Amino acid sequence: MKVSIVQSEIFWEDREKNFFHFGELLDKIEEETDLIVLPEMFSTGFSMHPEKIAEASNGESLEWLRLQAKKKKCVVTASVAVKDDGMYYNRLFWVEPSGHFHTYDKRHLFRMAGEDKQYSPGQSTITTHIKNWNIRPLVCYDLRFPVWSRNHFKKLSETAVHAQYDVLIYVANWPEVRAYPWKQLLIARAIENQCYVIGVNRIGADGNGIMHSGDSMVINPRGEIISKTKAHEKSVETITLNRDYLDDFRKSFPVGLDADGFSLL
Repeated sequence: MKVSIVQSEIFWEDREKNFFHFGELLDKIEEETDLIVLPEMFSTGFSMHPEKIAEASNGESLEWLRLQAKKKKCVVTASVAVKDDGMYYNRLFWVEPSGHFHTYDKRHLFRMAGEDKQYSPGQSTITTHIKNWNIRPLVCYDLRFPVWSRNHFKKLSETAVHAQYDVLIYVANWPEVRAYPWKQLLIARAIENQCYVIGVNRIGADGNGIMHSGDSMVINPRGEIISKTKAHEKSVETITLNRDYLDDFRKSFPVGLDADGFSLL
């Protein structure tokens, strides 16, 4: 499976400018790809003014994502501020070329920025699919909570397990001042869940003057960084994820056989 990660600045609370900007970046993806990943709140930036920026759940950002998915003939995913049934959500859209889509509402709201005062938390994860890959998309601050991110392993035999997902994705607006935890936690999630991890973060200063270094990356199940995107640089990079590599690693080192079973309340 080929994955394209898009690391860029985001124009503050300017939806039309971001549509144009990200459209230009996606046009640079000339090779075939299966999935394009954009940062959190790609069309506005991480704004705590939902009354100003939030759109309907079927609003302009979703229509733009649908247009791009159809045009590029692949899945496109990102999060958007939406208003749904009188509540505000930081909602991830997973949009397929057909126009069909799935949604995930960010569970862990970043209280240090007041996100928990402005938005409502999601209640459940989703598992999406591309070809023979199962994928778990999450949003930014979710990265700090390993139980929410945790892969579930079903024992098939004394030597084999089936994992709930194969790829874990985090779309983010993660500030530069906490870049070290961002990088270390992404690696930890890949190792502990025996999966590929994709972290896509923005660069540049937001409307509050908070700097972001990007540090977007793709990590293999051993915790090794396999992407080449550099911090602070606008970048569009396509990386191939190897299914045989993942299956062989899980078979040769089946830690899932010893994983603790649990359920979330």
